[in-house]
Amino acid sequence: MRGTALSVVGQYVVGVDFGTLSGRAVVVRVADGAELGTATHDYEHAVLSEALPSGRRLGADWALQVPADYVSVLRTAVPEAVRRAGIDPADVVAVATDFTACTMVPTTADGTPLCELPGLADEPHAYVKLWKHHAAQGQADRITALAAKRGEPWLPRYGGLISSEWEFAKALQVLEEAPAVYATMDRWVEAADWIVWQLCGSYVRNACSAGYKGIYQEGSYPGREFLAELNPAFAGFVGDKLDQEVGELAAVAGHLTAEAAAWTGLPEGIAVAVGNVDAHVTAPAAQATAPGQMLAIMGTSTCHVMNADVLRDVPGMCGVVDGGITAGLWGYEAGQSGVGDIFNWFVTSAVPPEYHDVAAREGVSLHDVLSERAARQQVGEHGLVALDWHSGNRSVLVDHELSGLVLGLTLATRPEEIYRALIEATAFGTRTIVETFRASGLPVSEFVVAGGLAGNSFLMQVYADVLGMPISTIRSQQGPALGSAIHAAVAAGCYPDIHAAAAAMGGVDHHSFVPDPDNVRLYDDLFAEYTRLHDHFGRTDALMRRLRARRREVLSGAAQ
Repeated sequence: MRGTALSVVGQYVVGVDFGTLSGRAVVVRVADGAELGTATHDYEHAVLSEALPSGRRLGADWALQVPADYVSVLRTAVPEAVRRAGIDPADVVAVATDFTACTMVPTTADGTPLCELPGLADEPHAYVKLWKHHAAQGQADRITALAAKRGEPWLPRYGGLISSEWEFAKALQVLEEAPAVYATMDRWVEAADWIVWQLCGSYVRNACSAGYKGIYQEGSYPGREFLAELNPAFAGFVGDKLDQEVGELAAVAGHLTAEAAAWTGLPEGIAVAVGNVDAHVTAPAAQATAPGQMLAIMGTSTCHVMNADVLRDVPGMCGVVDGGITAGLWGYEAGQSGVGDIFNWFVTSAVPPEYHDVAAREGVSLHDVLSERAARQQVGEHGLVALDWHSGNRSVLVDHELSGLVLGLTLATRPEEIYRALIEATAFGTRTIVETFRASGLPVSEFVVAGGLAGNSFLMQVYADVLGMPISTIRSQQGPALGSAIHAAVAAGCYPDIHAAAAAMGGVDHHSFVPDPDNVRLYDDLFAEYTRLHDHFGRTDALMRRLRARRREVLSGAAQ
């Protein structure tokens, strides 16, 4: 049930966005969406990819986090954002949150994370498995293969492939690699729902995570017989550890507890909205809630979300969920596992000192230096084509065993040329997704960008030229947090639905970047070359998988 109607005059809401490395809070005026105060808190433990805090080493493709870091965001970023906003905290009527996904917290029945229990601080499987934990690829492959063999009706809803990032694969990994931890675990909880649980004392599954990451379709999860065929000890997973009331997005999950009010400085008893996923929650902030508006949230990775009024099967999509983005519409998701991460890898690993000197002398970032130099080149001048799979492929191949590639390197190749080729590769990956949607009967009428990468005008122009369509950009620098705040306003009863709230509180600049016709033609040719590489290494030649398997063997031997 939504809260009773309130006058929007003098009312404020708080949105909290939990990202990969930090959490950020924003205080928003309900009447017009003005962002009055923001604050960010970095996670103390960041991402655990090599070792636990105890020093215990982790294997290949692990990515863990410490749940106490999330609570620290509530204790620090929220009250600081309110202070900076200069408002009376008593005028805040609701709070909402969003999270990276699929990020899973193993807990006891009361929500205590297992890593906080005596004797489990040194057990990797007791920690949060971050979205980019890809060590459950073997389990994901088995889930996909068995579902295909059995003709499970839910498999086409996920493009025919189940990701290693998602709930079932990660849970099966816990069972098979740490059965004692699995036995101790009472609840397998999306972090998006765990943080809401901490705020209001109620555990409510959000429809977005359940549908896209938890294989929840038509009111049910994969059946007991299917799970038992994966592993007999997994048969009771849904009933024993996963199943929970599923809440509609922008509805009320509960009300702020006295303890959480003390953490945040917000009024006890205000509405706490049902949790959400960082990408999907951004749609109303970008005023992209209508069918055909594809929103790309571009940061370390890119998530593509779009509403439609029809149900279609799209190869390699991450899911289609009834009400998964906006109530009353089918919400589609696709994505790229690495985008900003790829650019950052190159900048930190492969740029010579002279470029660092230029950046320091001019007072700009290395990304600025490389972008400015790359922009001087004509399309195709570098003689390169790259594959954007440094963190695997989420769509349309759904294979996290794939890896990056740059073809055409010579002794004359410059860093800015490689940088440009990597940017182009991510744009080609996005075009592959857009064309796959269109071929499946889902027209993309508008392409809207949110996230930190929207501020790189060179990158945005490349995307416009590669896609051959104008790009609109969100006005807010805090899209997910603003999107959460908009959901909070609906939960508080300030607006009748998310469309009305988005119209009043969101903001977008239409056609910020318009494609250059000459570049569009040149990129059509380069995209054809990218597609040949994409299909060869993604569909035909298993070389990348073999190399990853060999790496795991070597690392496993070194860890023993």
